[in-house]
Amino acid sequence: MIHRESDVRIPTLLLLMCMLFLQFQVHAADPPPPPGMVSTVPGAELWRKVRQRDGKSTDGISQVKGVDAGILINTQGDRWARFRINKLSPYGSIALAVVFLVIVLFFVLRGKIGIDGGLSGRMVHRFSDYERIVHWTLAIVFIFLAITGLILLLGRPLLIPLLGKEAFSLLASAGKEGHNLFGPIFLISLLMMLFSFVRRNIYEKGDLTWLLKGGGFIGEGHVSGGFFNMGEKTWYWIVILIGLLISISGLVLVMPNFGQSRIIMEISHVLHVLGAVVLIAVSIGHMYLGSFGTEGTAEGMKTGYVDINWVEAHHDRWAKECHEKNLVISAEEYARILGKKAESGELLATEQEQGK
Repeated sequence: MIHRESDVRIPTLLLLMCMLFLQFQVHAADPPPPPGMVSTVPGAELWRKVRQRDGKSTDGISQVKGVDAGILINTQGDRWARFRINKLSPYGSIALAVVFLVIVLFFVLRGKIGIDGGLSGRMVHRFSDYERIVHWTLAIVFIFLAITGLILLLGRPLLIPLLGKEAFSLLASAGKEGHNLFGPIFLISLLMMLFSFVRRNIYEKGDLTWLLKGGGFIGEGHVSGGFFNMGEKTWYWIVILIGLLISISGLVLVMPNFGQSRIIMEISHVLHVLGAVVLIAVSIGHMYLGSFGTEGTAEGMKTGYVDINWVEAHHDRWAKECHEKNLVISAEEYARILGKKAESGELLATEQEQGK
Protein backbone atom coordinates (compact mmCIF):
# COMPACT_ATOMS: atom_id res chain seq x y z
CA MET A 1 0.00 0.00 0.00
CA ILE A 2 1.47 3.37 -1.04
CA HIS A 3 1.02 6.49 1.17
CA ARG A 4 1.01 9.89 -0.29
CA GLU A 5 3.54 12.47 1.05
CA SER A 6 0.76 14.84 2.13
CA ASP A 7 -0.79 12.15 4.33
CA VAL A 8 2.46 11.94 6.34
CA ARG A 9 2.99 15.67 6.71
CA ILE A 10 -0.42 16.42 8.29
CA PRO A 11 -0.02 14.39 11.54
CA THR A 12 3.60 15.50 11.81
CA LEU A 13 2.56 19.16 11.73
CA LEU A 14 -0.18 18.53 14.29
CA LEU A 15 2.34 16.86 16.60
CA LEU A 16 4.77 19.75 16.30
CA MET A 17 2.00 22.28 17.05
CA CYS A 18 0.96 20.37 20.18
CA MET A 19 4.55 20.26 21.43
CA LEU A 20 4.99 24.01 20.89
CA PHE A 21 1.71 24.72 22.68
CA LEU A 22 2.69 22.63 25.73
CA GLN A 23 6.12 24.26 25.88
CA PHE A 24 4.52 27.72 25.76
CA GLN A 25 2.14 26.83 28.62
CA VAL A 26 5.00 25.58 30.81
CA HIS A 27 7.17 28.68 30.30
CA ALA A 28 4.24 31.08 30.66
CA ALA A 29 3.77 29.88 34.24
CA ASP A 30 7.44 30.43 35.08
CA PRO A 31 8.33 33.30 37.46
CA PRO A 32 9.81 36.46 35.95
CA PRO A 33 13.49 36.21 35.10
CA PRO A 34 16.08 37.77 37.44
CA PRO A 35 17.19 41.36 36.76
CA GLY A 36 19.42 41.60 33.73
CA MET A 37 17.84 38.63 31.96
CA VAL A 38 15.31 39.10 29.20
CA SER A 39 12.40 36.66 28.98
CA THR A 40 11.54 35.26 25.59
CA VAL A 41 8.04 34.23 26.71
CA PRO A 42 5.49 36.78 25.45
CA GLY A 43 2.94 35.97 28.20
CA ALA A 44 5.28 36.71 31.11
CA GLU A 45 6.39 40.00 29.57
CA LEU A 46 2.77 40.99 29.02
CA TRP A 47 1.76 40.47 32.67
CA ARG A 48 4.92 42.16 33.92
CA LYS A 49 3.90 45.29 32.04
CA VAL A 50 0.32 45.02 33.21
CA ARG A 51 1.43 44.88 36.86
CA GLN A 52 4.06 47.58 36.18
CA ARG A 53 6.67 45.76 38.25
CA ASP A 54 9.44 47.88 36.85
CA GLY A 55 7.89 50.95 38.52
CA LYS A 56 7.09 52.70 35.26
CA SER A 57 3.54 53.83 34.63
CA THR A 58 2.22 52.34 31.42
CA ASP A 59 -0.91 53.66 29.73
CA GLY A 60 -2.81 51.28 27.53
CA ILE A 61 -5.43 51.91 24.88
CA SER A 62 -9.09 52.00 25.92
CA GLN A 63 -12.35 53.00 24.31
CA VAL A 64 -13.38 54.50 27.67
CA LYS A 65 -12.61 58.21 27.71
CA GLY A 66 -11.50 59.62 31.05
CA VAL A 67 -8.57 60.30 33.34
CA ASP A 68 -6.43 57.19 33.94
CA ALA A 69 -8.80 55.10 31.78
CA GLY A 70 -5.82 53.50 30.04
CA ILE A 71 -4.32 52.17 33.30
CA LEU A 72 -5.41 48.60 33.99
CA ILE A 73 -3.78 48.14 37.42
CA ASN A 74 -2.76 51.13 39.58
CA THR A 75 0.12 49.94 41.79
CA GLN A 76 0.26 53.34 43.51
CA GLY A 77 -3.12 52.55 45.07
CA ASP A 78 -1.60 49.65 47.01
CA ARG A 79 1.11 51.89 48.44
CA TRP A 80 -1.48 54.53 49.35
CA ALA A 81 -3.70 51.99 51.13
CA ARG A 82 -0.76 50.77 53.23
CA PHE A 83 0.18 54.36 54.09
CA ARG A 84 -3.35 55.17 55.21
CA ILE A 85 -3.68 52.03 57.34
CA ASN A 86 -0.17 51.91 58.82
CA LYS A 87 0.68 55.62 59.18
CA LEU A 88 -2.19 58.05 58.74
CA SER A 89 -4.79 56.42 60.99
CA PRO A 90 -2.58 55.43 63.96
CA TYR A 91 -0.57 58.67 64.02
CA GLY A 92 -3.77 60.72 63.82
CA SER A 93 -5.26 58.89 66.80
CA ILE A 94 -2.05 59.35 68.77
CA ALA A 95 -2.04 63.10 68.09
CA LEU A 96 -5.64 63.51 69.29
CA ALA A 97 -4.98 61.40 72.39
CA VAL A 98 -1.92 63.50 73.28
CA VAL A 99 -3.89 66.75 72.97
CA PHE A 100 -6.68 65.38 75.15
CA LEU A 101 -4.22 64.24 77.82
CA VAL A 102 -2.46 67.62 77.80
CA ILE A 103 -5.76 69.42 78.40
CA VAL A 104 -6.68 67.04 81.23
CA LEU A 105 -3.23 67.55 82.78
CA PHE A 106 -3.56 71.32 82.41
CA PHE A 107 -6.93 71.27 84.14
CA VAL A 108 -5.60 69.15 87.00
CA LEU A 109 -2.54 71.35 87.55
CA ARG A 110 -3.94 74.79 86.71
CA GLY A 111 -7.64 74.41 87.24
CA LYS A 112 -10.21 76.89 86.01
CA ILE A 113 -8.77 80.26 85.03
CA GLY A 114 -10.51 82.74 87.27
CA ILE A 115 -10.76 86.53 87.39
CA ASP A 116 -9.27 88.57 90.23
CA GLY A 117 -12.17 89.91 92.22
CA GLY A 118 -14.67 87.72 90.43
CA LEU A 119 -17.41 88.88 88.07
CA SER A 120 -18.97 92.29 88.69
CA GLY A 121 -22.33 91.82 87.01
CA ARG A 122 -21.78 94.91 84.85
CA MET A 123 -21.79 93.86 81.22
CA VAL A 124 -20.54 94.96 77.80
CA HIS A 125 -22.09 93.99 74.48
CA ARG A 126 -19.52 91.92 72.53
CA PHE A 127 -21.23 89.92 69.76
CA SER A 128 -24.35 90.59 67.73
CA ASP A 129 -27.03 87.95 67.20
CA TYR A 130 -25.87 87.46 63.61
CA GLU A 131 -22.26 86.88 64.69
CA ARG A 132 -23.33 84.32 67.27
CA ILE A 133 -25.51 82.52 64.72
CA VAL A 134 -22.53 82.34 62.34
CA HIS A 135 -20.31 81.03 65.14
CA TRP A 136 -22.73 78.34 66.31
CA THR A 137 -23.60 77.24 62.79
CA LEU A 138 -19.94 76.73 61.97
CA ALA A 139 -19.29 75.05 65.33
CA ILE A 140 -22.20 72.59 65.10
CA VAL A 141 -21.43 71.62 61.49
CA PHE A 142 -17.73 71.22 62.34
CA ILE A 143 -18.47 68.96 65.30
CA PHE A 144 -20.71 66.77 63.13
CA LEU A 145 -18.05 66.55 60.41
CA ALA A 146 -15.35 65.82 63.00
CA ILE A 147 -17.33 62.93 64.50
CA THR A 148 -18.25 61.36 61.16
CA GLY A 149 -14.75 61.89 59.80
CA LEU A 150 -13.14 60.22 62.82
CA ILE A 151 -15.54 57.28 62.44
CA LEU A 152 -14.35 56.80 58.87
CA LEU A 153 -10.67 57.27 59.78
CA LEU A 154 -10.40 55.44 63.10
CA GLY A 155 -13.65 53.51 63.40
CA ARG A 156 -12.58 50.09 62.13
CA PRO A 157 -10.14 49.14 64.92
CA LEU A 158 -12.08 50.96 67.64
CA LEU A 159 -15.76 50.37 66.88
CA ILE A 160 -15.91 46.98 65.15
CA PRO A 161 -14.97 45.13 68.37
CA LEU A 162 -17.76 47.03 70.19
CA LEU A 163 -20.52 47.16 67.57
CA GLY A 164 -19.73 44.31 65.23
CA LYS A 165 -19.10 44.48 61.50
CA GLU A 166 -22.73 44.83 60.41
CA ALA A 167 -23.58 47.70 62.81
CA PHE A 168 -20.32 49.48 62.03
CA SER A 169 -20.98 49.12 58.31
CA LEU A 170 -24.34 50.89 58.69
CA LEU A 171 -22.81 53.58 60.92
CA ALA A 172 -19.88 54.21 58.58
CA SER A 173 -22.14 54.32 55.51
CA ALA A 174 -24.50 56.83 57.16
CA GLY A 175 -21.51 58.83 58.41
CA LYS A 176 -20.03 59.02 54.93
CA GLU A 177 -23.27 60.25 53.39
CA GLY A 178 -23.77 62.80 56.15
CA HIS A 179 -20.15 63.93 55.88
CA ASN A 180 -20.51 64.54 52.15
CA LEU A 181 -23.84 66.32 52.65
CA PHE A 182 -22.73 68.75 55.37
CA GLY A 183 -19.30 69.47 53.84
CA PRO A 184 -20.54 72.28 51.55
CA ILE A 185 -22.49 73.79 54.47
CA PHE A 186 -19.23 73.99 56.40
CA LEU A 187 -17.62 75.89 53.53
CA ILE A 188 -20.50 78.38 53.36
CA SER A 189 -20.48 79.00 57.11
CA LEU A 190 -16.67 79.30 57.00
CA LEU A 191 -16.91 82.07 54.40
CA MET A 192 -19.54 83.80 56.55
CA MET A 193 -17.13 83.59 59.49
CA LEU A 194 -14.34 85.02 57.35
CA PHE A 195 -16.25 88.11 56.27
CA SER A 196 -17.94 88.66 59.66
CA PHE A 197 -14.82 88.69 61.86
CA VAL A 198 -11.86 89.47 59.61
CA ARG A 199 -11.73 93.19 60.40
CA ARG A 200 -11.20 92.61 64.12
CA ASN A 201 -8.68 89.79 63.66
CA ILE A 202 -5.95 91.77 61.91
CA TYR A 203 -2.72 91.61 63.91
CA GLU A 204 -1.70 94.87 65.55
CA LYS A 205 0.86 96.38 67.88
CA GLY A 206 0.96 94.62 71.24
CA ASP A 207 -0.05 91.20 69.97
CA LEU A 208 3.55 89.99 69.82
CA THR A 209 3.96 90.75 73.53
CA TRP A 210 0.98 88.52 74.28
CA LEU A 211 2.62 85.72 72.30
CA LEU A 212 6.03 86.10 73.98
CA LYS A 213 4.40 85.91 77.40
CA GLY A 214 2.38 82.87 76.43
CA GLY A 215 -0.92 84.59 77.09
CA GLY A 216 0.15 85.43 80.66
CA PHE A 217 1.65 82.09 81.66
CA ILE A 218 5.24 83.27 81.18
CA GLY A 219 6.70 86.03 83.35
CA GLU A 220 4.83 88.50 85.50
CA GLY A 221 2.46 91.32 84.80
CA HIS A 222 -0.67 91.66 82.70
CA VAL A 223 -0.65 90.78 79.00
CA SER A 224 -2.30 93.40 76.84
CA GLY A 225 -5.04 92.59 74.35
CA GLY A 226 -7.53 94.38 72.12
CA PHE A 227 -11.02 93.23 71.14
CA PHE A 228 -9.41 89.89 70.25
CA ASN A 229 -6.07 88.98 71.78
CA MET A 230 -3.22 87.27 69.94
CA GLY A 231 -4.41 83.78 70.86
CA GLU A 232 -7.93 84.38 69.60
CA LYS A 233 -6.67 85.92 66.37
CA THR A 234 -4.35 82.99 65.77
CA TRP A 235 -7.22 80.55 66.38
CA TYR A 236 -9.36 82.51 63.92
CA TRP A 237 -6.76 82.27 61.15
CA ILE A 238 -6.17 78.59 61.87
CA VAL A 239 -9.89 77.96 61.41
CA ILE A 240 -10.05 80.00 58.19
CA LEU A 241 -6.90 78.73 56.48
CA ILE A 242 -7.09 75.07 57.48
CA GLY A 243 -10.86 75.16 57.01
CA LEU A 244 -10.39 76.30 53.42
CA LEU A 245 -7.77 73.59 52.92
CA ILE A 246 -10.02 70.77 54.08
CA SER A 247 -13.00 72.26 52.21
CA ILE A 248 -11.19 72.44 48.87
CA SER A 249 -9.58 69.01 49.29
CA GLY A 250 -12.98 67.63 50.32
CA LEU A 251 -14.58 68.96 47.15
CA VAL A 252 -11.86 67.27 45.12
CA LEU A 253 -12.64 63.97 46.85
CA VAL A 254 -16.42 64.26 46.57
CA MET A 255 -16.56 65.55 43.00
CA PRO A 256 -14.25 63.46 40.76
CA ASN A 257 -15.80 65.05 37.67
CA PHE A 258 -13.29 67.88 38.09
CA GLY A 259 -11.00 65.72 35.94
CA GLN A 260 -8.41 65.01 38.64
CA SER A 261 -6.22 61.91 38.49
CA ARG A 262 -5.85 59.25 41.16
CA ILE A 263 -2.64 60.78 42.49
CA ILE A 264 -4.42 64.13 42.95
CA MET A 265 -7.19 62.34 44.85
CA GLU A 266 -4.62 60.65 47.10
CA ILE A 267 -2.79 63.91 47.81
CA SER A 268 -6.12 65.62 48.53
CA HIS A 269 -7.03 62.85 50.96
CA VAL A 270 -3.73 63.27 52.84
CA LEU A 271 -4.18 67.05 53.08
CA HIS A 272 -7.82 66.61 54.09
CA VAL A 273 -7.02 64.19 56.91
CA LEU A 274 -3.96 66.05 58.21
CA GLY A 275 -5.77 69.40 58.16
CA ALA A 276 -8.81 67.92 59.89
CA VAL A 277 -6.73 66.27 62.62
CA VAL A 278 -4.90 69.55 63.32
CA LEU A 279 -8.14 71.52 63.38
CA ILE A 280 -9.84 69.00 65.67
CA ALA A 281 -6.85 68.97 68.02
CA VAL A 282 -6.72 72.77 68.34
CA SER A 283 -10.52 73.04 68.60
CA ILE A 284 -10.45 70.76 71.66
CA GLY A 285 -8.34 73.38 73.43
CA HIS A 286 -10.59 76.17 72.16
CA MET A 287 -13.73 74.44 73.43
CA TYR A 288 -12.11 73.85 76.81
CA LEU A 289 -10.97 77.47 77.28
CA GLY A 290 -14.20 78.86 75.83
CA SER A 291 -16.47 76.89 78.15
CA PHE A 292 -15.61 75.84 81.70
CA GLY A 293 -11.86 76.42 81.40
CA THR A 294 -12.00 80.22 81.73
CA GLU A 295 -14.39 82.13 83.97
CA GLY A 296 -16.81 84.42 82.13
CA THR A 297 -15.84 83.46 78.56
CA ALA A 298 -18.83 81.34 77.57
CA GLU A 299 -21.29 84.16 78.29
CA GLY A 300 -20.16 86.04 75.19
CA MET A 301 -21.47 83.39 72.80
CA LYS A 302 -24.52 82.62 74.92
CA THR A 303 -26.01 86.09 75.24
CA GLY A 304 -23.62 88.35 73.34
CA TYR A 305 -22.55 90.14 76.54
CA VAL A 306 -19.45 89.74 78.73
CA ASP A 307 -18.56 90.97 82.20
CA ILE A 308 -16.43 94.12 82.34
CA ASN A 309 -14.04 92.47 84.81
CA TRP A 310 -13.49 89.70 82.28
CA VAL A 311 -12.80 92.32 79.61
CA GLU A 312 -10.26 94.10 81.81
CA ALA A 313 -8.52 90.82 82.61
CA HIS A 314 -8.15 89.59 79.03
CA HIS A 315 -8.71 92.60 76.72
CA ASP A 316 -7.48 95.69 78.53
CA ARG A 317 -7.19 97.87 75.42
CA TRP A 318 -10.79 97.15 74.51
CA ALA A 319 -11.86 97.66 78.15
CA LYS A 320 -10.40 101.17 78.05
CA GLU A 321 -12.43 101.90 74.92
CA CYS A 322 -15.59 100.56 76.58
CA HIS A 323 -15.14 102.93 79.55
CA GLU A 324 -14.39 105.89 77.32
CA LYS A 325 -17.52 105.31 75.19
CA ASN A 326 -19.77 104.45 78.18
CA LEU A 327 -20.54 101.00 76.81
CA VAL A 328 -20.71 99.35 80.25
CA ILE A 329 -24.25 98.62 81.48
CA SER A 330 -25.42 97.74 84.98
CA ALA A 331 -26.53 94.33 86.12
CA GLU A 332 -30.13 95.57 86.34
CA GLU A 333 -30.12 96.87 82.77
CA TYR A 334 -28.53 93.62 81.59
CA ALA A 335 -31.31 91.67 83.31
CA ARG A 336 -33.94 93.85 81.61
CA ILE A 337 -32.33 93.20 78.21
CA LEU A 338 -32.38 89.46 78.80
CA GLY A 339 -35.98 89.73 79.97
CA LYS A 340 -37.00 91.58 76.84
CA LYS A 341 -35.27 88.97 74.69
CA ALA A 342 -37.05 86.21 76.57
CA GLU A 343 -40.40 87.98 76.22
CA SER A 344 -39.88 88.53 72.49
CA GLY A 345 -38.92 84.90 72.11
CA GLU A 346 -42.03 83.74 73.97
CA LEU A 347 -44.18 86.12 71.91
CA LEU A 348 -42.69 84.80 68.68
CA ALA A 349 -43.28 81.21 69.78
CA THR A 350 -46.91 82.05 70.64
CA GLU A 351 -47.46 83.68 67.25
CA GLN A 352 -45.97 80.68 65.49
CA GLU A 353 -48.18 78.33 67.47
CA GLN A 354 -51.25 80.40 66.63
CA GLY A 355 -50.26 80.43 62.97
CA LYS A 356 -50.37 76.66 62.89
